[in-house]
Amino acid sequence: MESRNATDLLSKVRKIEIRTRALSHQIFAGEYHSAFKGRGMAFSEVREYQYGDDVRNMDWNVTARLRSPYVKVFEEEREMTVVLMIDVSRSGLFGTQGMVKREMIAEIAAVLSFSATINNDKVGALLFSDKVELFIPPKKGRNHLLHILREIVAFEPTSDGTDIGQALRFLTNSIKKKCTAFLLSDMLDVDQDGSPRYEDALKVAVNRHDISVIQVTDPREKSIPDVGVVHVKDSETGRSSWINTSDRKVRNAYETWFRSANESRKKLFNRYKVDNVTIGTDQDYVKSLLAFFQTR
Repeated sequence: MESRNATDLLSKVRKIEIRTRALSHQIFAGEYHSAFKGRGMAFSEVREYQYGDDVRNMDWNVTARLRSPYVKVFEEEREMTVVLMIDVSRSGLFGTQGMVKREMIAEIAAVLSFSATINNDKVGALLFSDKVELFIPPKKGRNHLLHILREIVAFEPTSDGTDIGQALRFLTNSIKKKCTAFLLSDMLDVDQDGSPRYEDALKVAVNRHDISVIQVTDPREKSIPDVGVVHVKDSETGRSSWINTSDRKVRNAYETWFRSANESRKKLFNRYKVDNVTIGTDQDYVKSLLAFFQTR
């Protein structure tokens, strides 16, 4: 049984690798480079001051030593560090269209990984639930990339819940140099009124890193269908109850809450200038990702 499971896993990883690597080479590599390169600048050299140079780049130590004005010259960083923050909480196992959310997250993460590798960037992964489940430090190389992909596809978390703030704090504390971080999640980490629970951690993280949010949702999460009295269970907390979905007030209350949660999240991202895109499991993520890259 274990041998068959291992074979099935390798087969699944291989299929994702073939599909997403081709997409990265043929479609995403150029868009990724345009969207994410040039965000950081590295010191290159010191040269004599020329008319029009920014005085904020003056190298006062060299200027004092040589008794002539000198400025620091910076150039675009050729290598970035990319960290994939992958939500592996239990809500990711939900899906009514095409694939479950976690499967789509895995494919998008693979596309980003291969695109980063094509650009000679280091790639790392942070898998989280209501705690950090696994951290793979950024490195280069195909074997490293396949290791990340295998974990994303097959990892079994020890907790069911979601704590995005915990993951963001771990990123802030663990990666000292500025990195490009992609947070891939359904973003279902909110209070009862729909407000995000991770604002404080996000506020700190965006001051150190370039963070983009890729939210994966399922269309059935927007509303409750009229199917009579049903027994429902929260996959993360384990709480369950009976609800009458034929009651219009019940359906309207849920839809109002869902809209409120979306609006609160959008306001939060706008407040801290966080690039973000929402992709449904019933959508073509290729088009959505391309549009996202092109708007950066």
